[in-house]
Amino acid sequence: MHTEVSTGPGRPFRVLVVEDDVRARGFFEQSVRASDRLRWMAGLGTVREALEWLATSTEAPDVLLADLGLPDGSGLDVIRAAVARFPQCEPLVISVFGDEDNVLASIEAGAVGYLHKDAPPEDIAQTILEMKAGASPISPMIARRVLAKYRLLQSAASAGARADWPADLAPPAAPKADAPTLLSAREQEVLALIARGFSYAEIARLKSLSVHTVQTHIKNLYGKLAVHSKNEAVFEATRLGLLRHPG
Repeated sequence: MHTEVSTGPGRPFRVLVVEDDVRARGFFEQSVRASDRLRWMAGLGTVREALEWLATSTEAPDVLLADLGLPDGSGLDVIRAAVARFPQCEPLVISVFGDEDNVLASIEAGAVGYLHKDAPPEDIAQTILEMKAGASPISPMIARRVLAKYRLLQSAASAGARADWPADLAPPAAPKADAPTLLSAREQEVLALIARGFSYAEIARLKSLSVHTVQTHIKNLYGKLAVHSKNEAVFEATRLGLLRHPG
């Protein structure tokens, strides 16, 4: 049983969906409309429709649910356009593509979460509300692949082969002597579990903590690492030598 995250005294979060699969789009619409914390704006099926909607809308979406494989192009173009026109919009990718390149490209385009269609959440409305409360939802299988890709790029960069390094990610710096002391022991544990793709609720259960306490630890480590999302935290912590591949 889920507990919805409150949006406070303000209006419901406005949701725009760009998904060409009619059944999937209907599922998203049903879930969003069932929550009094969310408001359905539109469901679109192509890049062209989405770009036209974004260019003419006078209302900013708070959340964009976007597929990447659209009939007339890539959902990445929609994400970039949405973030450029409405900077406060937070994109969430839901796609059959689970490869590292698409995930990293989505993050670079502005996505704050990435879910694989083979493992969709039971309640997309709850996932959206958790994202608006500060979470960065990412399917565990995708998180693992991104970490593997990052470690590969890290090794290549340290060897001088930087051709595949993402343009906006600096090569990993050598770990500072005092880097391990940047985070508390508990923050380090929480970070390691985040990197492995565990949800807030799963981390709370594993560490016998409340979800609120887990969120507090995550907020603190975000501040220490100067990041704003789960994915950024994993990248920065790895760069600083705070996060290593277990065993």
